[in-house]
Amino acid sequence: MKKILLFIAIATLTVTVSQAQDFRFGAKAGVNFASVNGDDADDVDGRAGIHVGGVARIGLSEMIALQPELVFSSQGYKVNFPGEDGKVILNYINLPVMVDLTLAEGFSLQGGPQVGFNITADAKYDGDTEDIEDIQTIDFGVGLGAQYILPMNLFFQARYVIGVTNVFEEIGGEQIEAKNSVISLSVGYFFN
Repeated sequence: MKKILLFIAIATLTVTVSQAQDFRFGAKAGVNFASVNGDDADDVDGRAGIHVGGVARIGLSEMIALQPELVFSSQGYKVNFPGEDGKVILNYINLPVMVDLTLAEGFSLQGGPQVGFNITADAKYDGDTEDIEDIQTIDFGVGLGAQYILPMNLFFQARYVIGVTNVFEEIGGEQIEAKNSVISLSVGYFFN
């Protein structure tokens, strides 16, 4: 089933690119302000991380574009218990696909789904690091944001992605309610 969905997605993207009026490719990097939200996320604070990746912009009309991205993203949160401070570092490869609506020359609003693949999950506390094994492999989210592209192809993004799936698998038959929440600020450049 996954192979069929992947084939359909690639075929759709190929047709879309071949019919696109404008195609651009670029790179971006920036900072994340990440945390988790949910019923079981009371004693957590946010942590800063980085993201870096590639961006494609497929113009469908003068006002609408599709903007798929492939981004390494360091997320997670800080834990503050009495006498113990620590942090959970969750690294993902994220694939957001944003619909981009141009409102004025260079300025657009964006929104769309994101799927993330967890590549590492570590807990750090008191100088020790240990792997976390109960992390969901796939994370789904929805992103909203804005982008401004300068005439010299330099661009700036601000985006908020809220997770719709829990970060953790069931532990002992109990689901931990905690979903990713990430604000990202990016700067990038379109090469063409």
